[in-house]
Amino acid sequence: MSIEREWDSIRPDHSFRAVDAGMGILRITLLFGSAAVALALIATPLLDSQTRSQSVGDSWAGGLDMTSTGSIGHRNTYTLRRSVLQPLPSSICVIRNDGSRHGDC
Repeated sequence: MSIEREWDSIRPDHSFRAVDAGMGILRITLLFGSAAVALALIATPLLDSQTRSQSVGDSWAGGLDMTSTGSIGHRNTYTLRRSVLQPLPSSICVIRNDGSRHGDC
């Protein structure tokens, strides 16, 4: 029996442990996760530049943003009113700051 004890002291235990399997899965997950993040960081600017070059080349857009905005001076204030009681849902009543009314009031 002393030979078996000596053999056990020389040869380490190579049994399967669940902790080692869990660490292996964690390492694989971290490897693929970091690869996905790196790919996303590299691919995003490339795909963005391709879509911008395609949209600039379109004849209907002309590379311009077609959004328009406007503003009103502080003296020209008015109120827009819409009501469910008006004959049409698209009816709008414009009330100026002097009390005059225009539209479907």
